[in-house]
Amino acid sequence: RRICRGCRWRNDRSLRDLDDDNLLCDRRKKTRIFVILCCFNSILNPRSHILDALLNSVIIATAVAALSCLVGLPAGRAIGMYDFPGRGLVRVLLLLPVIVPAVGVALGIQVFFIHLGLADSIGGVILVQLIPSVPYASLIFSGAFANFDVDFKRQARSLGAGPLDTFRHVTLPMLRPTMIIAALFGFLISWTEYLLTLLIGGGEVTTLPLVLFALIGASDTTTAAAVSLIIVGPPLLAVFVTSGILLRHAGSSVGMARL
Repeated sequence: RRICRGCRWRNDRSLRDLDDDNLLCDRRKKTRIFVILCCFNSILNPRSHILDALLNSVIIATAVAALSCLVGLPAGRAIGMYDFPGRGLVRVLLLLPVIVPAVGVALGIQVFFIHLGLADSIGGVILVQLIPSVPYASLIFSGAFANFDVDFKRQARSLGAGPLDTFRHVTLPMLRPTMIIAALFGFLISWTEYLLTLLIGGGEVTTLPLVLFALIGASDTTTAAAVSLIIVGPPLLAVFVTSGILLRHAGSSVGMARL
């Protein structure tokens, strides 16, 4: 079967175009793989200090979550269970650190922390991050204690249980979902905090948000994208784990509603 020269030329040209497209796709795939490897190399490189920032973020966020629960529990218990004059004013005062701009709060506390020797340290960063996290924990616990039935504690005490046993076997199981939610709020607030960490840490304490903003300022978008994924990962994991735990306590009271 005879084929004209024009048809043969068009067929050869289409084959060459197809080969060029395949070569371009291969180059793009290799380029993407190369970019991904470069991102992992920059993250694992000790000179980038990204792993150190990740470790600092985990330590600070975990400590803030635990301390916010410890501080917010008695405050929420007092606000939720007892009716005393000025309770509304106390709630407003608890919300003031959240209402007031963080710059004004941090600049005033920075001078105080410098005199105490807490500036440029992880301990100082943990303490300053309690300012925005404790109000949320207090309000969460106050809502839980407002629905707390003290008759369960009275029944346990009437059956011979001591204060410690009553707390371990009655109060703590009823407040476990509330404590999980309060700890999650404290963890998320601390994990994404930038301004307070920058002012109190003074650049000596590096966390992932500080590294991310530095990479964006240096126009290193590829590494910044990889660090962004690292920042998003632990909060999502914490939310999924928390939701799974809370589903097991479907009848527990939290705040003004029931799970």
